[in-house]
Amino acid sequence: MTTAKTKRAIPVVVEQIGRAILVVRGHRVLLDEHLAVLYGVQTRVLIQAVKRNLSRFPKDFMLQLSAAEWSALRSQIVISKVERGGRRYAPYAFTEQGVAMLSSVLNSERAIAVNIQIMRTFVRMRELLASNKVLAKRFAQLEARLDKKLAEHDDAITAILGHALFSQNPRPPKRRPIGFTANLDEKA
Repeated sequence: MTTAKTKRAIPVVVEQIGRAILVVRGHRVLLDEHLAVLYGVQTRVLIQAVKRNLSRFPKDFMLQLSAAEWSALRSQIVISKVERGGRRYAPYAFTEQGVAMLSSVLNSERAIAVNIQIMRTFVRMRELLASNKVLAKRFAQLEARLDKKLAEHDDAITAILGHALFSQNPRPPKRRPIGFTANLDEKA
């Protein structure tokens, strides 16, 4: 049973999810701090729950960012620096399967409702990418047909121009020279 507070939070969450999804190491992921905000818990609470259930999170469900990835993210999304009281460890990133597993670890109504919205967002992203691939393939086919037609049109225009130029400047008729010639190839 969902509460009024959970129902009000879901529309805001849907907007936040799309912006929070990042691509790391070729996977679409959500960072632990973004998930903590979405689930309405502190980041340390989320990480504690994950660490208590590490067997549920294999390498393809969750990964910890390297120092280079973390510094790149820190400069892109303005995460506070350690010397200013920010995080002291690299964040964890959860793939779609890891996010699905989080709902079983964080067993609350809000976690379940947010998780449903996250899964729908991932599905919409996949559909959007698939439709873009279909459109790209159709454009490539149209472009190939257009190139073929343009080549045919170019050939036809060249032939027409050749005939037009020839009809404007016809070759002078071949005349026999005056007088006696010793051209044996020429028939009389």
